[in-house]
Amino acid sequence: MKSFTYALACVLALMVAGCSHDTSQTATDPPKASLKVETVHVQSIGNVLEIPGRVEADPAHLVHIYAPLSGRLMDMSLTPGEEVHKGQTIAQLESGDVAQARSDFEKAHIETLRADRALDRGKILFAHEVMSQADFQELSSADAAAHAEQERARQRIHELGFSEDGTTDVTAITAPISGTVLDVGTASGELQRSLETTNGIATVANLDTIWVTGDLFEHDLGAVHLHQPVEILFSAYPDETFHGTIANIGDSLDPSTHAVKVRVVLANPGHRLKPAMFVTLRIDQPASSLILLPLAAVLHEGDATDVYVLSNDGKYVLREVKTGATRDNQIEIVSGLHDGDKVVTEGAAFLREPAGD
Repeated sequence: MKSFTYALACVLALMVAGCSHDTSQTATDPPKASLKVETVHVQSIGNVLEIPGRVEADPAHLVHIYAPLSGRLMDMSLTPGEEVHKGQTIAQLESGDVAQARSDFEKAHIETLRADRALDRGKILFAHEVMSQADFQELSSADAAAHAEQERARQRIHELGFSEDGTTDVTAITAPISGTVLDVGTASGELQRSLETTNGIATVANLDTIWVTGDLFEHDLGAVHLHQPVEILFSAYPDETFHGTIANIGDSLDPSTHAVKVRVVLANPGHRLKPAMFVTLRIDQPASSLILLPLAAVLHEGDATDVYVLSNDGKYVLREVKTGATRDNQIEIVSGLHDGDKVVTEGAAFLREPAGD
């Protein structure tokens, strides 16, 4: 009986010893093989502000072509991307407005002849004191009004691109500038309502120079200045970097994005840069002194951002930090760390206490 009691006591002692060993591992004694600790230092890091943007035609060299009068469009064969020259005929327009204008001119001319004859008779009667001065002045005024109306009718015909002595009602529509056809809004056979229509015949732009416009958000407004150098990247030309300067910064914020437009003007030899291309504008900013850590070193829990720091007494202390921008696989530490701190850069997640403990 004594032997059994002694054996039972030994077994209980061994069980207590085993339990005591299992609960001894703490944050001060982590699995060192899974941790990497590095000494961090403050670095001077160059900053670059990136702004999304797109290519636009220079509005000073862009023209929307509309029909000068109502009528039916004929012989139009424009296609987007086509090059046209100033004065080149791009379509013909057959218009009843011309016949109406010529009819108005003929009526005005007849009234002018009638008024001239009446004035000539009035001069004779006034010379023989048969007509009063008031009646003669009225004839003179009527004659002047008739001549003015005739001139107005003549100018109207000229504005339509015709002569009062002509017989045709077809006019040529020509390109007002040399450039590239950006879009075509109509086709042969369609009726045009002069300037009342919202769809132009075509849009032509000279693309020898183009605008690059970007959206500068409100919080970056103080970081960009006129004439500041800019690098411009196009996805279409990944191996090239284009260079320009800020030519304009908008004066009003877009209410929906809270961004202002910034503009860069670029020469465009060969018209390689096309309207509506997406771009990235890169603007160098003053260097900042900060610490960079691998992304794996930073722990996130709720709104808190923390790292583990190895203290002088060998313990791993959780410290809250404020982070900045991400750079490839690293992240900026704006505050919370000091030059020379020893930070767990790999395996920090193993130091976390289990949930609920």
